[in-house]
Amino acid sequence: MSGSKYPEQFRKDAVDMVRCSDRPLAQVARELGVNHETLRLWVKNADRADAAAADPTTAGLADEVRQLRKQVAELELEKEILRKAAAYFAKEMGR
Repeated sequence: MSGSKYPEQFRKDAVDMVRCSDRPLAQVARELGVNHETLRLWVKNADRADAAAADPTTAGLADEVRQLRKQVAELELEKEILRKAAAYFAKEMGR
């Protein structure tokens, strides 16, 4: 969005105006001197960004799941090694 002729802060303020106002989006757009479709797109993009930020199933959890699965695989391998070692030593002690 860096190619926009409107500064980032102006766009954020415009979106806030739409969200906090009981006026229709088209009216807010007229008051700001912005095309109503442009303002609608800003609001839509802001809604998506807010939803992505609020959604805990994003990249952070995916990384955590990947890490935990790796840890589980390592622990299962360790458990199998210890089980075999315990069986071996039990057999040796039983002789």
